[in-house]
Amino acid sequence: MSNDLFGEKMSIVCTGSVAYDYLMKFPGFFKDHILTDNIETLSLSFLVESLTKVRGGIAPNIAYTLALLGSEKPVVFATVGEDFEDYRLWLEFHKVETRYIKKIEGEFTASFFANTDKANSQIASFYPGAMTYARDYSLRELDFSPELVVISPNDPVAMNRYVEECAQMNIPYLFDPSQQIVRMSSDEIRRGVEGAYSLFVNEYEYQLLQKHTGLSQKDILRIVKFLVVTLGDKGAKIFAEDKEYHVPAFPVEEIVDPTGVGDAFRGGFLRGYQEGYTWELCGKIGSLSAAYCLEQNGTQSHHFTVEDFVNRFRLYYDDHGDLDQILK
Repeated sequence: MSNDLFGEKMSIVCTGSVAYDYLMKFPGFFKDHILTDNIETLSLSFLVESLTKVRGGIAPNIAYTLALLGSEKPVVFATVGEDFEDYRLWLEFHKVETRYIKKIEGEFTASFFANTDKANSQIASFYPGAMTYARDYSLRELDFSPELVVISPNDPVAMNRYVEECAQMNIPYLFDPSQQIVRMSSDEIRRGVEGAYSLFVNEYEYQLLQKHTGLSQKDILRIVKFLVVTLGDKGAKIFAEDKEYHVPAFPVEEIVDPTGVGDAFRGGFLRGYQEGYTWELCGKIGSLSAAYCLEQNGTQSHHFTVEDFVNRFRLYYDDHGDLDQILK
């Protein structure tokens, strides 16, 4: 793999949601209470056993893991509400660049409500709040030219805007439509893929994306430089340079909560990509990053030094000394 397009110090701008996450645990299985024969009259309420409020949102989740792994001040580009200041301090403490996070007066930061059952299945709701104003926030307000923009779930109008602006400004972007596939039109999703430098989706989202756009895997691989499909506990598949790579899930000490695991994977993968590592090594760095997140309750509750990360990585994988590069 070569990252000649970006050079050694690839600057990454993460666009997407910034939110407070309200994470709940249901001590049973959702499937036991969903009557498929009566789905038209579905009416359910789940009594949960715990509730935790944590910092979340896809853009800062990705940037947080990038920063933990030594990436130089990853940028979050997003809109937030008046209640954001403690979150800003948190991100700045962890070396995430926040000067492009725009506060909207009179609005609350977006909120994500997730209920997880014993099978790690989730039922979630999202209130956009200040995120809605991202549609009025242009990438042209950046005072530098990023080498990669991550377009992750956000206000759908904003996502379309960033796709167009990246094309106009000749900035490569990683398209990560995720949950917003159900809110965007088929044409909007297709435009996002057709202009993308790379595409990240989970297994279910990938099927939805192909259904809505009419694009086959062969079509997609003709468009993007690389495609990553995460597979939950089965790991991930990476399609690049006419090859397919399978990366297994990294062994975890304890599964606590799956929220944000995909974001941590993206952060880890991109950190490897910044360094010009092989596709498999990028995927394995993403896999271990995801494991750290899975072992904690919250999307930014995991923490490690780069040295800790490399030592744990080497318990299972031989990186042939390549990870020494991020230890410097």
